[in-house]
Amino acid sequence: MPAPQCLTFRVPMDHPADVSGLAGLFDSGAVRPDEVVAVLGKTEGNGCVNDFTRGYATASLRALLVERGLSPDQARRTPMVMSGGVEGGLSPHFLVFAARPGGEPDGEPALAIGVANTRMFEPSEIGRMGQVRETAKAVRRAMADARIGSADDVHLVQIKCPLLTQSKLNQAHGAGKEASTDDTYASMGFSRGASALGVALALGEIDEAALSDGTVCRQFGLWSGRASASAGSELDHSEIIVFGNSPAWAGPDRIQHAVMRDGIDVGAVHDVLSAFGMTTRRQLDEADRGRIKAVIAKAEPSRDGRIRNVRHIMWDDSDINPTRHARALVGGVLAGVIGCTDLFVSGGSEHQGPDGGGPIAIIASRQPA
Repeated sequence: MPAPQCLTFRVPMDHPADVSGLAGLFDSGAVRPDEVVAVLGKTEGNGCVNDFTRGYATASLRALLVERGLSPDQARRTPMVMSGGVEGGLSPHFLVFAARPGGEPDGEPALAIGVANTRMFEPSEIGRMGQVRETAKAVRRAMADARIGSADDVHLVQIKCPLLTQSKLNQAHGAGKEASTDDTYASMGFSRGASALGVALALGEIDEAALSDGTVCRQFGLWSGRASASAGSELDHSEIIVFGNSPAWAGPDRIQHAVMRDGIDVGAVHDVLSAFGMTTRRQLDEADRGRIKAVIAKAEPSRDGRIRNVRHIMWDDSDINPTRHARALVGGVLAGVIGCTDLFVSGGSEHQGPDGGGPIAIIASRQPA
């Protein structure tokens, strides 16, 4: 039986409802709707609680899938991870991941993808151990779906998780339960943080004995080097996408990752590129840049207000949210090395890498023989 192959397509987005790029892939025969496994997207909203560009893009994508033959249930079960905020020079775009029979494996591990959903969360569970444990279970299911046997072969776990709106807070209080926070914006961080700790638990990066409700968004020394979580108001459960390399898959693409220790850690970017045999003292040349299928990274202002002992003002700017500053900073650093701006840079890296840093993963074709 032919092994599956994971296909990655990066298509532009002119506005949050612009699904013409994906429609073009369908029209050209590059991919079929029933082959789509998951879609990631960078939308041009503010990335905060009231960023409805995420839900708008998700609804538009699912409507296209139904229009092209999927049932509403099939479209609903296709993970859609929308991350708001393309500050600086970042460009709105979709990353479309598909799977199809790809021939016989060649003995080299190839890009693998698996998906899973958690159950719906009660508002009082968001940002707490209930979310951590359920996320860990879903990550393990997604690993099995991807046919990845070892946590060492997982290079990225992308999660879309819920946040607390005022109505959800009212629901919790009406049931006599406390929420992890009564601040709707802060709830995004608690949800991302619990999701990341769930990834760390599933991958063996942290022992469960070290975790508790009081750990989330408080003990930042505990983190995952492979978690990337984005919170939104458009769902009540979490969608999990696991990326790794597996000999059970075919195809020329692989994924590699590193952890940026801060927002200007170019060395970590070069480490990932070097794993693909790409080296540069300036920007990638056109040939190597053409091998890159996707760049996915996290961005977060350091909590002490400093980068390598020099002050930054990301937390002190009352006009612009700090995560928006961080996305612009990291986006510029990555674009300067790689030479393109359609990069999936997501803000808010609670427990996703060290304070002020975050994971970076790159999907690219293997070096030509």
